[in-house]
Formats: sequence, structure tokens, C-alpha cells
Amino acid sequence: MKYSILIMGLAALSAAFAGGEIRAAEPGQVPPALGQVSLVEGAKAAAQAMGGALKAELEAALQAGGPVEALGVCQIRAPVIAAKISGEKGLKVSRTSLKVRNPNNAPKEWQAKVLNAFEARKAAGEDPANLSYAEVADHEFRFMKAIPTAPVCLACHGERYPQDRATGYREGDLRGAFVVVKDLSR
Repeated sequence: MKYSILIMGLAALSAAFAGGEIRAAEPGQVPPALGQVSLVEGAKAAAQAMGGALKAELEAALQAGGPVEALGVCQIRAPVIAAKISGEKGLKVSRTSLKVRNPNNAPKEWQAKVLNAFEARKAAGEDPANLSYAEVADHEFRFMKAIPTAPVCLACHGERYPQDRATGYREGDLRGAFVVVKDLSR
């Protein structure tokens, strides 16, 4: 019964977007465009905005006060940046990883599956910078964009803090992912 309700909901949503088709995507694929602006393109823009703002603040913090200052950016500023972009874009933007410092960033079950799929795809030779995923499930549009470990990340996520779960990364490793979700039940 839940499945038929979901199918009817997706059919109604499709009709609401002028007949645009919605379907779950396989890893690396994205649903087709909906109306004039695709949910995927909006999600990509939100992830890019989050990544750009976070990187800029991290670089400034590292120059101003080193790794200690940068830790504050990820801990304090990243949620503020995510909330700002979420409000501007009308989407819920966040970050997650298989190795988190903050338990509030722990992946949901579907996010952990995508992160593990990203790891498998990276091991098979795909560039982590190109890894993304989109699907429609449980009345949500879900998008994830991999975060490759950049040099700016290594000040805090490299070898400096060996007792920390969120360390031990090398440049190019899969650090985590930006997550973008849109509630489709409204």
C-alpha cells in the first residue's frame, strides 16, 4: 500500500511539473529536468555554494590562525553557512562522512550507502571530484556530491590528530559528501 501511495504521489508531482518525469537514479545518474529548472541543477548549485563558501573561510582561517582557527570554521561556521544556503535555495544543505567528528553529521542509512558506493567507485578508478548521486525516495529529492580531500583539508583531517576519527586522510581521498534534500510532500 505504501508503494502505491508513493507511486501516486510521484505521478501527481510529475503532473505538477508540466509532465516532467521523475525516477530514481542509479549511482552517478541523475533524474531528468523538472520544468524549467532541474532539481539536480539546483542541488548542484547549492553544493557548489556550500563548498566554495566553506573553502574560502577555511583558507582565511588557516592564514589567520592556523589549524586551530580552521577547526572553528568546520565546527561553528559550516552549519551557519549550510543554514544560509538552505534558506536561499529552498533546500536542506548539509555535510556527512563515514568518519565524523560531530555526531550530528553522522550519515543516515541511505547516505552511508551512497558514501560506500562512492568509495567503491573511487576504488574502481573514478575521480572523486566527479562523484554525485540523485534519487527520489520517501517523498524526498536526495542529492549527494562527493567531497575529495583537498590540501586545505589536511591541516585538520591529515595526520595531525591521530586519536580523532575524522583524520588520516590524504589528498584525493573521499572526505565525505555534501547532502542536498528537498521535501516533496508539500
